[in-house]
Parts: sequence; C-alpha cells; structure tokens
Amino acid sequence: MRQLKILDFAIASLRRRKGKSLSIVLVFAFTVAALSSVLLLTHALRSEATQLLAGAPDLVVQRVMAGRHELIPASYQEKIARIPGVRRVNPRLWGYYYDSLTGSNFTLLGISDAPQGLTLLAGRLPAGPDECAIGSGVAEFRGVTGGDDLYLINQENLGVGFTIVGVFSTQSDLLTHDLIIMEKETLRSFFAFPPGLDTDLAVEVYNPQEVDTVAQKIKREYPDARPITHGEIVRTYDAVFNWRSGMLLSIFSVALVAFSILAWDKATGLSAEERREIGVLKALGWDTGDVLLLKFWEGMAIALTAFLLGLTAALLHVFWLGAPLLAMVVKGWSVLFPEFKLVPYIDLQQIFILAFLTIVPYLVSTVIPCWRAAVTDPDSVMRG
Repeated sequence: MRQLKILDFAIASLRRRKGKSLSIVLVFAFTVAALSSVLLLTHALRSEATQLLAGAPDLVVQRVMAGRHELIPASYQEKIARIPGVRRVNPRLWGYYYDSLTGSNFTLLGISDAPQGLTLLAGRLPAGPDECAIGSGVAEFRGVTGGDDLYLINQENLGVGFTIVGVFSTQSDLLTHDLIIMEKETLRSFFAFPPGLDTDLAVEVYNPQEVDTVAQKIKREYPDARPITHGEIVRTYDAVFNWRSGMLLSIFSVALVAFSILAWDKATGLSAEERREIGVLKALGWDTGDVLLLKFWEGMAIALTAFLLGLTAALLHVFWLGAPLLAMVVKGWSVLFPEFKLVPYIDLQQIFILAFLTIVPYLVSTVIPCWRAAVTDPDSVMRG
C-alpha cells in the first residue's frame, strides 16, 4: 500500500511537469526505436537466411584461376563422387544476366529434370529449348506473364525469345524474385558455355561431421578447386549482417549519446520547484529513503513508458511497414528488390541488454541529484 501511494504521488508529480516529462519520453522513445529497429531487422534477416540456407548443399566446389571463379570440368565430378563419404555430386549451370531495359541483374539457372507439382509455381517448369519459368520480380519489371514471350540478348549479342510457361508466386520471392529457369542445354547455348564445363558442383555428404574432411580431400585432389562448406556460407551471411548492422548502430549511437546528454541535463538540473518539493516533503516527515523512492518511481515511469513506446514503434516499423528506413542498408543495394514480410524473430537477450543500457543509466542520473538534495537540510533546500 505504501509503495502504491508513493507511485501515485510520483505520477501526479510528473503530470505537474508535463513539458519536461514529455520531452524526455519522446527523445528516449526515439532513441530506443532507432536502436531496436536495427537489432530487430538484423536478427530477423539473419534468422530468415539461416532457415533458407538449411537446404543448401553440404559443399559447393568451385574452380579458381588467378583468384577468379572459373568453369569447372565434368571430370572433377567423377573423381569427387568416388571420394569416401560423398553421397552425390550435382553439376550446376547458372549465371548472371544484366538486363539493360530495366537496369537490373537476373539470375539464370539451367535444369535437367523438371520436378512436378510445385505449389509456388503458376504453370510449369520449362520442358523445351524455347521455354522458361520466371520469378515475380522479372515478370513485374518486364511487364510479362504466363504465355508471353521473354526476349533476352545472348552471348553473341543476338535476341532470343522464350515462351513463359511458369511464374513463381510472391511467396517464394526470397529465392525466385530475380530468377529465370530454362533447360540446361538451352542455358549453355545462351551463355556459350563450352561443352563439358559447369558453373560449380553441389556435393552432398553422408555424415555432416565429415564435411571438412571431404573438403580437404577435394583440395588435395584438385589444388585449383575451392570447396565452400555449408558452415562457411552461413558464417559469411552472418558476418555481412553483423557488419551492416554495426554500421547503422555506430550511426545511431550518436543519438544515444545525445539522449544521454539530454537525460543528464534534465535529471541533474533540478529546478527550484523540484528542490522546494523535496524540502517540503522532508519538512513533512518524509525520510531520505522515501524521497529517493519517489524519484526512483518517477524515473522508472518515464523510462519504462518511453522504452515500451520505442520498442512498439520499432516492432511496427520492422515487421508491419517492412523497415523502409533501414532495409536498403541492411539488405544491400540492388535494383530488383524482393518484397517479403519479415517473420517476427525477436532475441530477448538483445532486448534486455538494450533495456539495461538505456533504463539503468537514466535511473542513476535521476536518483543521484535527488539524493544530494534529500540529504540537505530542508530549510536550506527551500531557501535555494
């Protein structure tokens, strides 16, 4: 009951100083919203990427010459398939195509066997040399749909037409937004790939614990090969997201410093009215502990309200609006952006750390100057 009465008195005291309290809440909430948006967006993208990469091959084998990615001969596939522990080796043929009409890059993928019954595909996968299936981003940028013709410029600078037999739905945008699928030999002819060469090899291993061992064997067998493990791919994405989020956090740390200066100025600069209030309370019989408890609840009310407002604003900004203010930096720079709804992945540890770094310093900067005034003689405090 005593705590509730002190809390009620603290809220009434804040209402008497609406201007000062509201200014601190707004600045506090903005700082929390900015920092929380970066943390929430980065964690959500990292979690999304981790789930998507769960289906990636155990090993991707590339051929490197003079530090550059080169096409890999089919003979590599045969020898790698005979290494103990290797389940399957799938040659992959793909490449990038710059579309001068839209100023964007498309990913072209060649397939040999077209699976049936894909739920995220309106139509079917290509089965002939003049057919293709496209992602929703390609369809939108080119203004085409199923049944239309898609014209591309091949390696010989000649226009080639493909009939669109399938369009992937927007639900698969993270994987298919900029994708164009055609038959493997059609893609080989389009890019003028020499026979017997592929872009890279996807290697599946029986025991995931032996992936590094298999990679070492491949490297010993082919010194010009670069085996990339599944773990390395995941760590690369993680490092990219950490770097970009760190860059944003460094920028917004300026806002945190500015807030700290404002909070310290507002909290330490006790007005004459506040000093008189403390003096009156002391004269009425309040002890120092009661006064400090009152100021603690005042600071907690402001800090907790601002933190919850800032966190709510960050959640709406990231998961409802799609983080329009931050997505360009964290996702990367591109013309053909996939539009997708982020799944709310929330790291409670990050939220608790952010709360500790913002709420606790404010409470300290609020209570300490009040303690100095509370231990002073009431008469001298009221006289100023």
